[in-house]
Amino acid sequence: MTIENPDEVVQFRREGGHVAVVTLNRPQARNAVSRALALGLDRAVKAVEADAALRVAVLTGNGAAFCAGADLKEMAGGDDPLSRSTPDGGFAGFVFAPRRKLWIAAVNGPAVAGGFEIMLACDLAIASSSAVFGLPEVKRGLAATAGGLFRLPRRVPRGLALEMIASGDPIDAARAERLGLVNRVVAPEQLLPEALALAARVAANAPLAVEWSLGLARRATDVDEPALRREAHELTQRILATDDAREGPRAFAEHRAPRWTGA
Repeated sequence: MTIENPDEVVQFRREGGHVAVVTLNRPQARNAVSRALALGLDRAVKAVEADAALRVAVLTGNGAAFCAGADLKEMAGGDDPLSRSTPDGGFAGFVFAPRRKLWIAAVNGPAVAGGFEIMLACDLAIASSSAVFGLPEVKRGLAATAGGLFRLPRRVPRGLALEMIASGDPIDAARAERLGLVNRVVAPEQLLPEALALAARVAANAPLAVEWSLGLARRATDVDEPALRREAHELTQRILATDDAREGPRAFAEHRAPRWTGA
């Protein structure tokens, strides 16, 4: 069996000063999650988190698929199913990874099973018109326990979520857009430019304001409103104490672009 290099099956590059592009690179296996890919994606998440200059990450796939989920050939060979998880990130080194930065999925093709769960773990998604989305685990005697069983019902109407989970049938990109699963659908050749343009718009904003706003917004469906209001009040105090909170109004008054320091 070929031993894969985690740094080859997950490619990492910078786009300008503040955006990272992370590419799943097992096109011959439809970017299915192997042990090496899970390790590589775990490393990529940690690299983004550790780099103060990076503000946004774009996650995409090489080839015709975004990600086909767990590598069933590895599993059929007797590998421990948990070998495609990491202690910090869960499945694929990603789905339960603690992340402060914004992640945008650029879904270049089918995102199914664990691949769909990876997309659901991202904050935003831009999809190619060729993309499809589904949780076919039940067709293989498995279950979508890497987030799909509870994240999908939060994102689409309950009946549709249960239908997708119980039937294993996918939906196409156009329907995913109508349901709000993806932010927009574009032609395949426009996918990465569109995702990078969105990343650039986010990266142009005050980094602490984005990071802390995301931190609260991600909890909006998990915490009751009184608790969220208390957290929002505390966030106001923290934001107002930053240099960037003073720089933003000053730059507006002086008719110039703000110079964020992240402090």
